Amino acid sequence: MAERFIVQLGDPILREKSKPVKIINQHVYKLLDDMVDTIYAAPGRAGLSAIQVGIPKQLVVMDCGSGLIELINPVILEKEGEEEGTEACLSIPGVVGLVKRAQYVKVGTLDRAGEEKIIEAEGFLARCIQHEVDHLHGILYIDYVNELYSNRSGKKLKPADAAPILAQRIPIIR
Repeated sequence: MAERFIVQLGDPILREKSKPVKIINQHVYKLLDDMVDTIYAAPGRAGLSAIQVGIPKQLVVMDCGSGLIELINPVILEKEGEEEGTEACLSIPGVVGLVKRAQYVKVGTLDRAGEEKIIEAEGFLARCIQHEVDHLHGILYIDYVNELYSNRSGKKLKPADAAPILAQRIPIIR
């Protein structure tokens, strides 16, 4: 197992749509293991999609406080409610934004054995899942925001400081 380099904002791969995993084999296990090592080594981490390590496959690892979760080819089946919360991203260090997300999600996914699983999540875990599934479709949390805040101080960034990041948004119409 090994840590992987995390792709940063500006790299066009972050805007690619990830492809489904067709065969779950040793290569997939190795990538998942490396992704796990990578999130646990990163400060302030919650989740990581394969696209963030430069691999456009539908793989996600996350630990949002209740233990490790791995998602292979995740699909959000249901969403309910709405709440606004702070989000950050390992690919966009130093800033956070307020994003409206569903409060509850139901997700279909595969596990390492290729077995279909259903995960129901609410609150922060639901937010993490939606954030990572967005990555698989080339969507970043900054696409939902108009303002950014310093990750350290919590203060709103000055327009001149936020502009280079916000200029890379692809606004999402809900």
